[in-house]
Amino acid sequence: MESYAIHLAMAALVGASLVAVSAYYMHRKTLNQLLEFAKTVEREREDNSDGGDSPQHMKKRRSHARRKGSGYYRRSSASLPDVTAISCGIDGDDHRRNGLLPVDGIPAGLPRLHTLPEGKSTELASSAKRTGNLIRPTSPKSPVASASAFESVEGSDDEDNMTDNAKLGTVGPDGKIHFENLPNHVNANGEQIAIAPSSMIRSHSVSGDLHGVQPDPIAADILRKEPEQRTFAKLKITPTEVPSTDEVESPKPNPAPFFYTSEGKSDHYFEVQDGVVHVYPNKDSREELFPVADATTFFTDLHHILRVIAAGNIRTLCHHRLNLLEQKFNLHLMLNADREFLAQKSAPHRDFYNVRKVDTHVHHSACMNQKHLLRFIKSKLRKEPDEVVIFRDGTYLTLKEVFESLDLTGYDLNVDLLDVHADKSTFHRFDKFNLKYNPCGQSRLREIFLKQDNLIQGRFLAELTKQVFSDLSASKYQMAEYRISIYGRKQSEWDQMASWIVNNELYSENVVWLIQLPRLYNIYKEMGIVTSFQNILDNIFIPLFEVTIDPDSHPQLHVFLKQVVGLDLVDDETKPERRPTKHMPTPAQWTNVFNPAFSYYVYYCYANLYTLNKLRESKGMTTIKFRPHSGEAGDIDHLAATFLTANNIAHGINLRKSPVLQYLYYLAQIGLAMSPLSNNSLFWTTIGTLFQCFSYEVWKLSSCDLLEIARNSVYQSGFSHALKSHWIGREYYKRGPDGNDIHRTNVPHIRVEFRETIWREEMQQVYLGMAMIPKEVERLCYTFQEVPEAICKHEAMVGGSKNEVDMVHAQSRD
Repeated sequence: MESYAIHLAMAALVGASLVAVSAYYMHRKTLNQLLEFAKTVEREREDNSDGGDSPQHMKKRRSHARRKGSGYYRRSSASLPDVTAISCGIDGDDHRRNGLLPVDGIPAGLPRLHTLPEGKSTELASSAKRTGNLIRPTSPKSPVASASAFESVEGSDDEDNMTDNAKLGTVGPDGKIHFENLPNHVNANGEQIAIAPSSMIRSHSVSGDLHGVQPDPIAADILRKEPEQRTFAKLKITPTEVPSTDEVESPKPNPAPFFYTSEGKSDHYFEVQDGVVHVYPNKDSREELFPVADATTFFTDLHHILRVIAAGNIRTLCHHRLNLLEQKFNLHLMLNADREFLAQKSAPHRDFYNVRKVDTHVHHSACMNQKHLLRFIKSKLRKEPDEVVIFRDGTYLTLKEVFESLDLTGYDLNVDLLDVHADKSTFHRFDKFNLKYNPCGQSRLREIFLKQDNLIQGRFLAELTKQVFSDLSASKYQMAEYRISIYGRKQSEWDQMASWIVNNELYSENVVWLIQLPRLYNIYKEMGIVTSFQNILDNIFIPLFEVTIDPDSHPQLHVFLKQVVGLDLVDDETKPERRPTKHMPTPAQWTNVFNPAFSYYVYYCYANLYTLNKLRESKGMTTIKFRPHSGEAGDIDHLAATFLTANNIAHGINLRKSPVLQYLYYLAQIGLAMSPLSNNSLFWTTIGTLFQCFSYEVWKLSSCDLLEIARNSVYQSGFSHALKSHWIGREYYKRGPDGNDIHRTNVPHIRVEFRETIWREEMQQVYLGMAMIPKEVERLCYTFQEVPEAICKHEAMVGGSKNEVDMVHAQSRD
């Protein structure tokens, strides 16, 4: 212990000695600086008495200042906020003194802070004019005037700054500065106050030392007693950025999406014949306005396609052409992948996260993730436990009683118990897949939280939907098409759905709706809800024709249909079915308990929707495209039927089984909306590389691939022409690079030109070199009957060549 105390004492003695020596040299260096400062003042006095501020003298002094310190003419940091000098009592030259204009050769833009009260600042103004400097603002670390609290002697000890101080006082024989006739400042009330002499002395930190020179205690005491400076540096927080072109050109959001104005009833008259609605100019006329191919023609064409895709030589040819397309794409990547990447980098701001993309295949009941649903259920159970939510077994139950009947509490709930995520147990089990829509495996929870037709009129689902809308709006670049069901059990379903949308104000600029029709005729027939298939068609389409002819008959439905962009067919495609013949029973004659085939549903939905769209288009209303689920599983017939009728389809993974249909879908450029997670969990464990020909959402894609998929998702979505023009380019409807705007999509022209080139080559191959394709024809996703009208419409829009259009008309007839 004694040795330890000795060692400690020795260490303290050595440390104290070092501190004393350091303090001595520090004091000596400070004294030398003051003496040097005094000599400088004397030299300047002699210079002033000899010649004053002659141009030669000023030039010499400035050059000397530049040699002494390189920190004076500093450029302000780009990372720091802009500073504006605010001062009181500025005369007419305030712009010049604030650094907006050059002052005596000093560059404009340097921050200056000064106060020159009238009548009491002659000496200071004269000094500032002679030296070209003004008093600098005080720093947060030091209350005295200084350029920076962190400036070293070597970097800022210039003569100009010291001369400013010299002009404010005299140096006595004792080496101290005596201030006389100090200028007064003006406070906020207009009163003049004296500045503390110590505030005119610059504080310097010693280079290479962590501590600066300790201030004189008397000066520090004066600083504590005197009022603080009335001049200050104000941050400019007003934004100077201008809106980007992307924001300026954005279509304005609809301020009143649910506002209804009566549009009047037209004279159109409609009636149902053999399952298809026929429209006439009026009740007395028998001139059919919008004829459509009958069922016999459709099924004849369907069987022709089925014979073609079964021919061996055609299958071989299409297989080879698809392989060639895949190899062309691989070769393109080998040659141009780097160029594509450089082109993407040249587009400012845009990347996969900053381009518009549309989720074109989302079922509304699954639009939220499982964690979101779990939080919502727990929140409602905590905040509204006594809300009456369901009527079961002759009893009204509150939310708390429902969970008590299930022997559950809010604390027990977790994601695993919720069990709404597809897993390995759903593979090839569509029944189990559908059960995943039941939270905790309970249909009553699905009815309470995920249904809009329930005891609480869908209030919980509406609130949950608004939260999802809010998330989409926050993301800005992400849009979605939500599919919601109309079952066809009664005609009032449309009004009930529209009432739920309008009353809950479910609207978002990022969302449009698709109506999905479950193919459940056999179940409704067994339950006695319907007597024939015609009942389902009437319940689905008659309200739509009524509201189109007379919007006043269903005002809320009229408003809702402005947000509806598509019609979908959904159900388990693996169910066995009979292939329809050319002469099938009409819907009114279909009274047996068997569910009609997929292609039977397809034709009657397509035919009625075709007539409805023609009627709505003639009245200037929005139209509804046919976009069914097809090719997820089951027979290949489904893809053949939708090839003849659909604008685009969901899934289509069974195209891998038929190279002929795959090749036909490629030539027709029919869009496919795949769901990799869903398909992997349900029907297909490995999604192939069909992206070489199509725009599939597959794994391990490059940045360019993802951006191309994002562009195509907008292209085949149901959003308006104005929004698509803003999101992916004003001429997006043109084929090839002419229709691509890399500054909006970040898709390189190289990729788009490659797609266009190989597609045209394939079309020439099919037409034996005689294909006449108008340069500006958009990707047609129309049926054969619609091709001439679509091209004529497009010709009027883009001013295409009439000869080219006529040739396409002839080809479509052939």
